[in-house]
Amino acid sequence: MVHALFLVQYKAMNRRLFFLIVCSFVIVSCDKGETRDTSTDSGKDGWLKGNEEEKFDVIANQLRGFDMAMAETGYRYNELFWAGADQNWEYARYQLKKIRLTIENGLERRPKRSESAQDFLNNSIPEMERVINLEDTANFNMGFSLFTNACNHCHAKENVPFFNVRPPINRQSPIRK
Repeated sequence: MVHALFLVQYKAMNRRLFFLIVCSFVIVSCDKGETRDTSTDSGKDGWLKGNEEEKFDVIANQLRGFDMAMAETGYRYNELFWAGADQNWEYARYQLKKIRLTIENGLERRPKRSESAQDFLNNSIPEMERVINLEDTANFNMGFSLFTNACNHCHAKENVPFFNVRPPINRQSPIRK
């Protein structure tokens, strides 16, 4: 009986302690920082100015829209091509993964591009992954040609058909197998 009474009191005490901890957390997290000065300059040489909201706007502007994602995608597209040419299948898989991630990150910044990108993300990338996993140069070349066409198709859907992608002629990266 005494043991049961102790357990009831222990559970009640734990609930009260838990409640106090949660309340303390809520009170602390509800502090909106009215007493803090958030308008100090940040970044090397203080280039990031303003309050926190203004700084976030500046950072968002620096990240830009989908064009920066496409610049990185273009670099990784070139690396994917040369990885296949070198039969460096692990590097090809790595580049394809990074292409997906780059496009997905770009879509977070520019969700209006999402509809055009879905076919590419859901079909073209998995198909290219399948081709890479065959580890065969002839299949890779055919798959890469289809992958390139998918890039151009997506650009056409976004009304930028003049962004005409072609396999690279010159290697920019020193990475070789």
